[in-house]
Amino acid sequence: MSILGLKKKQPKTFKVKVITMDAEMEFSCEVKWKGKDLFDLVCRTVGLRETWFFGLRYTVKDTYAWLKTEKRVLDQEVPKDSPITFHFLAKFFPEKVEEELVQEITQHLFFLQYGDYEPNFHKPGFLAQDELLPKRVLMQYQMTADMWEEKITAWYAEHRGIARDEAEMDYLKIAQDLDMYGVSYFAITQNKRDTDLLLGVDAQGLHIYSPNSKLNPNKSFPWSGIRNISYSEKEVTTFTIKPLDKKKDVFKFYSSQLRVNKLILQLCIGNHDLFMRRRKVDSIEVQQMKSQAKEEKARKKVERQILAREKQMREEAERAKEEMERRLFQLQDEARLANEALLRSEETADLLAEKAQIAEEEAKLLAHKAAEAEQERQRIEATALKTKEEKRLMEQKMREAEQLAVKLVEQSERRSKEADHLKQDLTEAKDAERRAKQKLLEITKTSYPLIAAYSTPPPPPEGGDLALGSGSMRIDFKDSDMKRLSMEIERERLEYVEKSKHLQDQLKELKSEIESLKLEEQQQQAGVYSLRNEARGYPPEPPYMPHSNRNSAYMAQMAFFEEV
Repeated sequence: MSILGLKKKQPKTFKVKVITMDAEMEFSCEVKWKGKDLFDLVCRTVGLRETWFFGLRYTVKDTYAWLKTEKRVLDQEVPKDSPITFHFLAKFFPEKVEEELVQEITQHLFFLQYGDYEPNFHKPGFLAQDELLPKRVLMQYQMTADMWEEKITAWYAEHRGIARDEAEMDYLKIAQDLDMYGVSYFAITQNKRDTDLLLGVDAQGLHIYSPNSKLNPNKSFPWSGIRNISYSEKEVTTFTIKPLDKKKDVFKFYSSQLRVNKLILQLCIGNHDLFMRRRKVDSIEVQQMKSQAKEEKARKKVERQILAREKQMREEAERAKEEMERRLFQLQDEARLANEALLRSEETADLLAEKAQIAEEEAKLLAHKAAEAEQERQRIEATALKTKEEKRLMEQKMREAEQLAVKLVEQSERRSKEADHLKQDLTEAKDAERRAKQKLLEITKTSYPLIAAYSTPPPPPEGGDLALGSGSMRIDFKDSDMKRLSMEIERERLEYVEKSKHLQDQLKELKSEIESLKLEEQQQQAGVYSLRNEARGYPPEPPYMPHSNRNSAYMAQMAFFEEV
């Protein structure tokens, strides 16, 4: 047998990947498996018992299709990829989710996923990547994305602590009241003129919409009012809806895509079967499932209550622990701050002690300086008093000197007048003597012959007076008196010169004492200002310089004395 004659060996298995709403699974399937085998395997894997709501959907060309359970998987128009990808999704939707969705996994698969709001985890902007609302809803309200996020976050936080199954059920109950809940839309035409319409298939029946509106149907055919739906494949596939009321018109619509037509037919049959099933008594299996679900809900409710209490106790314990830790940290901080404050206090105490010592030394020094200043002040006051007393004495001496000077001036004037009189008297006396001598000489010459006749001249009259008769002229002149008068005048002149010299010496001494007193007074005033400013902390002032007018009286007196 040649190699070319051998047939290629066919694989016995093929791989598929099933994507659920929150997970991905891969399976190895046998070639002979039907769609039901793969669907049951997926349902067993996820733990789903309410299988009639779900199906395996796959993509084919530009549309999608549901895997048929009665045909082999590989005999259908599934993708030829490896692995073959299917989506495990809800194919049919319940009319009342709270009554029909028994299992929690069923609710969860319908819901997608949910969780508690945690402020530490759900930071601002955590909804930015999620498309939580349709654009149509966003456009109906004048709200920004941040405003929507704030609103949704607030509602999210209000439902904190709700169990996941309860939250999912609440979500689904809200969702089932929406206009587009569970509706599958398909493009159709009502007549051969190609009037575009939309066909909606859901759990309630069939609905006809305008292409631009998926909310409000133009016409509806509930399952309870439909007697028959016929399907004809000719050039254009025709669907005929016959109402149960024969008086109503039959509605026909057309669709040109074969795969879409088959999908419409599947959805119509499935939704109608579920509609009829809901209105019958539940099977034993469904009753058992509901009973088990009820018991499970009661058990979970008790468990949730226990968990809630435990959670509350744990949260309280954690809060108490956090409070104790916070208090411990606070006490540690307070202790650290107290230690730091103690160290600062010790440093401050040492510094204050050092400052106190310095202040004490400065106080002692200031006290010593104050004592010295007080002594100096007392000394200056005593000196000032002494100076005042000396000044008073000097002024008294000056007044006495002035009086003495006045007296001397008067005596000088009087003596001068007396000297003038004496000089005048002396002059007159000398003139009289000269005249007397001249007269005597003349008399002598005239009476010389008579005199010569007498041998002895007559004695002079007693008292030394010379008397010349015959002319009633009498000359009374003594040389001793003249000499005595001249000596007295000379003596008085010498005494006056001596007194004038002594007075000048006294005036010079008085002037020097006055100058020394003025200098000492200035020094004392400068010392008083310096001590006062030093005690007050002021800068030293310049020594007091008396105005020159204060010494004008002294200078005038000195000038007068010098002139004298």
